[in-house]
Amino acid sequence: MTTLLDVAEMLKDARKKAGLSQGELAQRAGVSRTTVARMETVAKGDMSVSALVRLLEAAGYDLKAVKLGHVRTVEDILAEQRQDDTP
Repeated sequence: MTTLLDVAEMLKDARKKAGLSQGELAQRAGVSRTTVARMETVAKGDMSVSALVRLLEAAGYDLKAVKLGHVRTVEDILAEQRQDDTP
């Protein structure tokens, strides 16, 4: 089961992989830096889904539901097949 703490860590990892500070990510997503900090630490014990989606998009990621036990989405598999077909 994915917990809010897991989601917070995923958000922080996405921000760092994008090479963004909390302030830069916040500016791109149109939220405050304190919102980013709270969501990365689950400071209020909850997080806004709309803010999470905007932050992930600002870092270059999508929020997708993946069936339990599956690591890759259908989109991942199709993208890999397209790459294999490229000469």
